[in-house]
Amino acid sequence: MITSVQNNKVKQWNKLKKKKDREQANVFLIEGFHLVQEANNSDFVIDELIIEEGVEVPSWITNIQVTEVSTNVFQSLSNTVTPQGIAAVVHMKENKITNDNKLLLIDAVQDPGNLGTMIRTADAAGFDGVILGDGTVDLYNEKVIRATQGSIFHLPIIRQNLKESIINYRDKGVTIWASTLTDAAVPYHSLPVPKTIGLIVGNEGAGISQEYIEMADHLVHIPIYGLAESLNVGIASGILLYHIASMQENKS
Repeated sequence: MITSVQNNKVKQWNKLKKKKDREQANVFLIEGFHLVQEANNSDFVIDELIIEEGVEVPSWITNIQVTEVSTNVFQSLSNTVTPQGIAAVVHMKENKITNDNKLLLIDAVQDPGNLGTMIRTADAAGFDGVILGDGTVDLYNEKVIRATQGSIFHLPIIRQNLKESIINYRDKGVTIWASTLTDAAVPYHSLPVPKTIGLIVGNEGAGISQEYIEMADHLVHIPIYGLAESLNVGIASGILLYHIASMQENKS
């Protein structure tokens, strides 16, 4: 059992809280029974399981190195108020998007909770992939991972310049919608949902880059019926993602 926070292994685990160290090691840290089980059930590779003293190793864990640590060590690793006593080091994976019926393209969303919620919602709505554009918060940020509730392990998520993505998918016949509050935008429900679609959503304050707005096939907005100026990007994405999914399902 590791009992000291000064242990070299513990120091390496704590370094994974920083993006540069995660990228250098090509691994990331997850915490909690649900996330560890979701990772274990996916094609991600768990490098090592970290168990707090007194916590039972789950029966579904096989062929994975287990390291037991004292309570004070686990608390030094944990980012939650009430730790469950289980964490894991997981290898990053090179994702590929193989289907393009429904895609979510994210432009510079910086709040980890928003990004995680959007990934979780895209997963629930049956989207085929998520593309993270420049300026978007790191996918392996612990708050992003926690907010995805395991959806990070369910669908392909890639980081790519959105200009390249838009050009690539438009060449394949994918229709691009951009969610924006500009005067040229029309209510989202006034347009037919195409068979293949890429939805762009943008930064919490600045919205979508003007360059991407000009590249889109259609500009859409969600009508505001009260006095609020706009919707949170996570909420707005959820409305649009489920509208697209339900309209495509009705056509099938």
